[in-house]
Amino acid sequence: MLTELSIQDFAIIDKISITFHEGLTVLTGETGAGKSIIIDAVQLLAGGRGSVEFVRHGAKKADIEGLFIVDDETHPIFALSRQYGIEYQDHQFILRRTITANGKSICRVNSKLVTLGILREFGKTLIDIHSQHETQSLMDEDQHIELLDLYWPDKIKKAKKEYRKLYDELSHLKSRYQRLSKNEQETAQRLDLLQFQLHELEQAQLQLNEDEQLEEERGTLINFERIYSALQEAYNSLYGEQKGLDWVNQAQIVLQENSKFDSKIADRANEIADYYFGLEELTYDLGNMIETMQYNPDRLNEIEARLNEINRLKKKYGSTVTEMLTYMAKIEEEIEEINNKDSHLLKLQEQIEGKTKDAYLEAKELHDIRQAAAKSLVEDIHDELKDLYLEKATFSVQFQSSTLQERDEVELHKNGIDQVSFLISTNPGEPLKQLAKVASGGELSRIMLALKKIFAKHQGVTSVIFDEVDTGVSGRVAQAIAEKIYLISQESQVLCITHLPQVAAMADTHKLIEKQTSDERTTTHVIELKPESQINELARMVTGTKLTETALDHAREMLEMAANLKQKKNNITQKARK
Repeated sequence: MLTELSIQDFAIIDKISITFHEGLTVLTGETGAGKSIIIDAVQLLAGGRGSVEFVRHGAKKADIEGLFIVDDETHPIFALSRQYGIEYQDHQFILRRTITANGKSICRVNSKLVTLGILREFGKTLIDIHSQHETQSLMDEDQHIELLDLYWPDKIKKAKKEYRKLYDELSHLKSRYQRLSKNEQETAQRLDLLQFQLHELEQAQLQLNEDEQLEEERGTLINFERIYSALQEAYNSLYGEQKGLDWVNQAQIVLQENSKFDSKIADRANEIADYYFGLEELTYDLGNMIETMQYNPDRLNEIEARLNEINRLKKKYGSTVTEMLTYMAKIEEEIEEINNKDSHLLKLQEQIEGKTKDAYLEAKELHDIRQAAAKSLVEDIHDELKDLYLEKATFSVQFQSSTLQERDEVELHKNGIDQVSFLISTNPGEPLKQLAKVASGGELSRIMLALKKIFAKHQGVTSVIFDEVDTGVSGRVAQAIAEKIYLISQESQVLCITHLPQVAAMADTHKLIEKQTSDERTTTHVIELKPESQINELARMVTGTKLTETALDHAREMLEMAANLKQKKNNITQKARK
């Protein structure tokens, strides 16, 4: 979850640091106080598009930094960190975004500089922002099939994995077939290139691990004098009168002569004798090494020339001799394929047909599971919509696939044979239409909440942010939205900007955003409200003007009702989890 957010010189924000907690955090305040600016900052932190307009007037740069703590070790952010070589400690991830006054954007993850694209990848795993106009993946039809697959992960994941394996193998076969079936001129040009490369590699007569062996020999020749002197000094220290071996021998003789007086001395004498014979053998080896060492400048020149040739080839064919030999084997295989083109094309065509049949069967099984998942999803969404007083709305999962009985007409793609769209009709008699084309802002808010309630626990994001998604609703619908947002906060941390007192009353943490003017400069401040201050803020949200005792009593009643409702919801959730 997002635990700390620091913003400096961003729009009308001078410098603030906000601590967030688990559950539902509500941000309220007058219009224009800077609530949405805070969400804009989080959005930039997640890889959103930046602009010099975000830099506070007179400042050189705007800085945004967020600390996230992710306890679930299966969360995709850990795999992403390993992929990009980003270190982390204590499950902490710090995302930082700097936008300079000249428009330059600098991104960091755990102090490591990354591209905006990489920052966006991290942001997508941590933050999901929803506003009346921005609904991210829920509104993106290309993401609907992924959301459906997340709805039944245990059942769909295995089938999808089996299909993807076959699909990748099929794609590889098709790529080979396409490459081999190019026109005669391209094939001839390719063959000439491969034959030239093969000839160059064969002429080199590369040997496995040759580069490593030559580097080692080269190091020995370059440091010949130092190695020879070290061996000579070691040998002279051990061999000769009054040297190391002589003293060790003397020690074991003295102990042997007196071993009859103490059995422990005999044991030590035998142990020293073993060391002596070992050192004696080592000394002979050192002597032999000294005698066989010869400095050969011609050999050094040969090695330098050979390494230069190998390094020249490495620039073209691989970073090691092993890689170059592997590439050479691939060249030979491709040349053989081209020379026997017709037979290989026939063989590849047979393999493609067989693999297509297998992939289709897996795709069909995946389709059947998705159909069942879609049926269950529709039922769950309808239940959620009823809670939000959209009981007459109709939700549907539309599949666009070729005729399943006629396999040859089915186009396989990475997700199988399915294209999925979420459709909705909010009133009886109206046709189903895309989510993005739902007219009413209030209806759209409720539909988004229903979808988010279903998918929040499956998407894996640690923080869900709602920016005034409750605009355009009131009364019982406002209360229903408040309850739904609270339920989502039991699966993920939720940050919510709202003008509805019903939503604010459900908060676990209530923060007030205020705009202050000092020295003719406007700044935004964030205050975490205590119970009495929270009552005053709720009363202000109810009346919108002067606080009255009636409004204060109403605010207290709302908080009491919200506390009872939260306790009831928590009990239901705990029983369901058991």
